Amino acid sequence: MDIEGNVQEVQRRIAQAAGRAGRSPDEVIIIAASKGVEARAIEAALRAGIRHIGENRVQEARAKMERLSALEPHPIWHMVGHLQRNKVKTAVQLFDIIDSVDSVRLAEAISHRATKAVPVLLQVNVSEEGKKSGFSVAEIFGAVEEIARLPGLEIKGLMTIAPLVPDAEEVRPVFRRLRQLRDALGLEHLSMGMTDDFEVAVEEGATMVRIGRAIFGERGRV
Repeated sequence: MDIEGNVQEVQRRIAQAAGRAGRSPDEVIIIAASKGVEARAIEAALRAGIRHIGENRVQEARAKMERLSALEPHPIWHMVGHLQRNKVKTAVQLFDIIDSVDSVRLAEAISHRATKAVPVLLQVNVSEEGKKSGFSVAEIFGAVEEIARLPGLEIKGLMTIAPLVPDAEEVRPVFRRLRQLRDALGLEHLSMGMTDDFEVAVEEGATMVRIGRAIFGERGRV
């Protein structure tokens, strides 16, 4: 697996997409999504210039963090998966940013456990898929107002997971809608776009893209 080459290819594609939108590629943070990926592969991505790592599960992340604790500079660890409230205490200790706050109750639990300011992104279910977590478009304004009052949280932006579709162009309206919500709320970050659709996401204003397969290959093959 040529992880360095894969990182360079992702960077190239981001640069092209950013250019089409009149943006600088420096505006886009690559979060290497490493669910199911061994620590040695994450280390290879870090050597290739990646600085942000996204994990879905608290226990899996803890083991990798311990393996990679001596690395300099230290990776910036993102919790990108669904976070159960009974795992909040550990997650707050481990992660630098929680990208998947999908309810006010979860935000309250993070606030309760926070010992310092915790950066968070709020997950919005823009496509209104029944099986996906997140605030609805109708809820997000009230949720931001409520969560902003909680101590120990810093709302940095919004996140969404687009539907899986054959043609990435089909999800452009989802990304565009999230950007409109972010702009209306006056927030900084837009975490949207994955391996199959990140170029469209960059064209629509993503400041963070979560890339797994395009960097690490299929899970279980690294």
